[in-house]
Amino acid sequence: MQIRVKKVHLKDPKEDFQYWQSQPYEERLEALETIRKEYHQWKYNAQPRLQRVYTIIKQ
Repeated sequence: MQIRVKKVHLKDPKEDFQYWQSQPYEERLEALETIRKEYHQWKYNAQPRLQRVYTIIKQ
């Protein structure tokens, strides 16, 4: 992911929305995943993981 910085006014949310709408869905999902990981690191001081161990069994 390429880091981009643009200085804007806080009271102008249109540009932010237009920027994200112009990005391909892969980049939007990647940014969302990055934000999610940062949140878990900040909030819980841990890497997000599954709560249980799951076993896949063929039937």
